[in-house]
Amino acid sequence: MADTVLYDVSDGLATITLNRPDAMNALNIETKVALRDTLRAAAEDPAVRAVLFTATGRAFCVGQDLKEHVGLLAQADGKQVMTTVSEHYNPIVTAITTMPKPVVAGVNGVAAGAGAGFAFAADYRVVAETASFNTSFAGVALTTDSGASWTLPRLVGPGRAADLLFFPRTIPAAEALELGIANRVVPADELAGEAAAVARTLAEGPTVAYAAIKASLAYGANHSLVETLEKEDELQTLAGASEDHRIAVDAFLKKERPRYVGR
Repeated sequence: MADTVLYDVSDGLATITLNRPDAMNALNIETKVALRDTLRAAAEDPAVRAVLFTATGRAFCVGQDLKEHVGLLAQADGKQVMTTVSEHYNPIVTAITTMPKPVVAGVNGVAAGAGAGFAFAADYRVVAETASFNTSFAGVALTTDSGASWTLPRLVGPGRAADLLFFPRTIPAAEALELGIANRVVPADELAGEAAAVARTLAEGPTVAYAAIKASLAYGANHSLVETLEKEDELQTLAGASEDHRIAVDAFLKKERPRYVGR
């Protein structure tokens, strides 16, 4: 993988770290390709049971690298340049939202544009109290991408999502918590440890059940109650047949703490 994206797997936890701190982790082509491929690798690796997605430096990700973008615009028209949505952003968000394991975003600093979209796509967001979010798209005469038109309304509601998209502004961590964008807000110097602890807990948990919860939430967002009940039945049957379910029941009866195996 490229040096702009770091990847480590330890005891079931994959840590993916954006590593362009001098550019506030802006997304140039190299970084987008590396992030896409790394997320896909984590999704497909049976040894990975949870993912921590974070960044180095003072920003989580400020979105598209506009310096590179301007150069590309000078060489081609806008339609050609924006193939990055189909080639990079869409696969990145698809990997985050569909992998059968939880993804925790450790938001260490500003998350803007596609960077915000990637954080919105995660299953859980631990946010430094000095961090912030900004949709940014309309500010550079662009529409939403990176899944924000799907994820943001589900986090904050359609009315607030429209406000944040039409009128981009800085959303401080405290407000992000109130809006439902952040799940936890912690002091900046505790972010790395807290985000890792949350992700580690998930990596040690019942992986099949977490995958089913993730799938049922996504399914229920777009289907009727009747259809969702049928999906819950299907997924509960799957979870009920897992080895971890038997481990959990046995541990409950013995009044012990279950030690899950992820199957």
